[in-house]
Amino acid sequence: MSDPSPGESAPGNEPGGATPQPPADHGRAGRNLPAAIGVGVGLGAYLVVTLIWFKPGFVALLAVALALGANEMYQALKRQGMTAAIVPIVVGTVAIATGSYLAGVQRPVFFSTTSVLLASLALTVLAAMIWRMPKGASGYVKDTAASLMIIAYVPFLGSFAALMLAGENGSVRLVTFIVIVVMGDVGGYVAGVLFGRHPMAPTISPKKSWEGLVGSVVLGTGSGLALTVFGLGAPWWIGLILGVLLVGVGVCGDLIESLIKRDLGIKDMSSFLPGHGGVMDRLDSLLVAAPVAWLIMYLLVPGG
Repeated sequence: MSDPSPGESAPGNEPGGATPQPPADHGRAGRNLPAAIGVGVGLGAYLVVTLIWFKPGFVALLAVALALGANEMYQALKRQGMTAAIVPIVVGTVAIATGSYLAGVQRPVFFSTTSVLLASLALTVLAAMIWRMPKGASGYVKDTAASLMIIAYVPFLGSFAALMLAGENGSVRLVTFIVIVVMGDVGGYVAGVLFGRHPMAPTISPKKSWEGLVGSVVLGTGSGLALTVFGLGAPWWIGLILGVLLVGVGVCGDLIESLIKRDLGIKDMSSFLPGHGGVMDRLDSLLVAAPVAWLIMYLLVPGG
């Protein structure tokens, strides 16, 4: 069974043939816009305050968001009989996010930021595999695979945001990454609502259109150029690379989560964020784009 995209219904695919209840009508947007805008503004204000005056506050938000996202994945996979080791995963998620940042800021003599990240990741994987052992052999591979998927998808990819923040001029690096991805999403959303006529991936996400992709590239790349030149003080062509690649992988991240939800037969990962769905419904593009953004800025922008 496949899940509908936000704002769509999937008539006739409910168990027992029951007639589905129509979703709330939010127009072509497919969202509760007032709630979505309110949540977005609140999160944006928190990000601005913490990134300017209190970076540990952002790291705390990152750790909490990744832990919530991991729990949403755990609940979703559990529907298919795949029970991940959520306790060690949540503990490891917090350790991976905070440890990566602290090691990068303090720059210890005997170990590097990379070694902290790899050690935290390895210990989380090991703990998840051991945690499952008492339940016996039946379903062990399936449950462990669920744990490893969550660890790789959520805390590992998300940890690159902490690595960016720990680098020189880290707040600007992180803002550049987030703004490009978010503006790409906004550009695609607006262009899709206003001009979307040609589906881009109808079997995965019917509401995504080629017109929306153009809007994503235009707004996301424009933001990348401005922030790279005026924020990072780097050449414009680096902003062009950042914009195009982050928008591209951000779209892929959105489609990846759509595939996961379709396979699991759900519409949203949860309803934790009003107007947005679950935490993973907001993190999907950012998670996939984070390692790409870190790598580009590490290689091309001094101080990474």
